[in-house]
Amino acid sequence: MKRHALLAFALLAACGTPQEQCISYNTRDLRTLDRLIVETEGNLDRGFAYESVTRYEEYWSYCPEPRRVEGERPALRPCLKDREYTVQRPKAIDLADEARKLDSLKIKRRELARKAEAVIAQCKAKYPE
Repeated sequence: MKRHALLAFALLAACGTPQEQCISYNTRDLRTLDRLIVETEGNLDRGFAYESVTRYEEYWSYCPEPRRVEGERPALRPCLKDREYTVQRPKAIDLADEARKLDSLKIKRRELARKAEAVIAQCKAKYPE
């Protein structure tokens, strides 16, 4: 019962007020740029990037056999299944290109931040708290 109450509270808290929802919706691109800037700065600090690679591995499981008689419980037999998993691996980057990319992202962020100020003001006017 405690878990259900905590889950319900977490869901309600995640919804936010209409003003917060309006601001969040209209500044999504700005938050995306912020994440990209942090990632690019990390790449420059480390001297390399990380890339996500999806791999697959086989594992033994039990699969139901086709039913011979309707209503009969299917028998289980051992079978191989695939499971995917993601790993991070280092990737060489051109540091000069990465620095140019960072400069470009910061310029774009300043532009979006200026535009977002007007949108945030509209959201606050439309949904006062």
